[in-house]
Amino acid sequence: MSAGAEVLVERDADSLAGAVADQLVSTLAALQAQGHIPSVVLTGGTIADKVHREVAERSGDRVDWSRVELFWGDERFVAADSSDRNEGQARRALLDHVDVDPARVHAMGADDGSGGLDAAADAYADVVRDRVFDIVMLGVGPDGHVASLFPGKPSLSVLDRDTIAEADSPKPPPARISLSFAALNRGREIWLLVSGDGKADAVARALRDGDLTETPAAGVRGTEQTLWMLDEGAASRLPPT
Repeated sequence: MSAGAEVLVERDADSLAGAVADQLVSTLAALQAQGHIPSVVLTGGTIADKVHREVAERSGDRVDWSRVELFWGDERFVAADSSDRNEGQARRALLDHVDVDPARVHAMGADDGSGGLDAAADAYADVVRDRVFDIVMLGVGPDGHVASLFPGKPSLSVLDRDTIAEADSPKPPPARISLSFAALNRGREIWLLVSGDGKADAVARALRDGDLTETPAAGVRGTEQTLWMLDEGAASRLPPT
């Protein structure tokens, strides 16, 4: 198993979403009790949507959402109102239901016709420059990708920039902005949220210290904790403990 990684397995996607939501609320509340303004990197996808909805229901008054800095690990470079945007998904499920400070919600750029993909990626690099994130939440694809860092892509070797512009994603839409490994791995805690047996092979490869060029999820590690949060399907190819 990948050095230093911890694994939590829940029964199914709903149980997993509830466990992640509880842990996120507890962690944010604890950080705020210490006088800290937490910084969180959000992700997109089916399990993230479930997590966001559970967080909105469970946080109550335990978290002061006006004192949470929110970022994204990647974004589809499409129109701001496109249903493909991870930002839109997070807003509908979570941010529209809690009292966030708009100045602390750091969305990636959208394709508004005024600038290109490279410029939008550079602009977000300025936003996250030298930022240390408290929690980085990431999904994992069946091919082992995280954020928009895909197997075999040149972006996997980018270590001198905090963002990459991916113009030819193997998943539509093709134009993406993503944090690089350099930025992701400044996260104190990295949580990899994975549901479904279709991703079990990728999970097993990553946790066997797989080659990050083939399984990018193997290349993310938190400075304090790397936590794989799985349902039984996603964990089905792991050796028994």
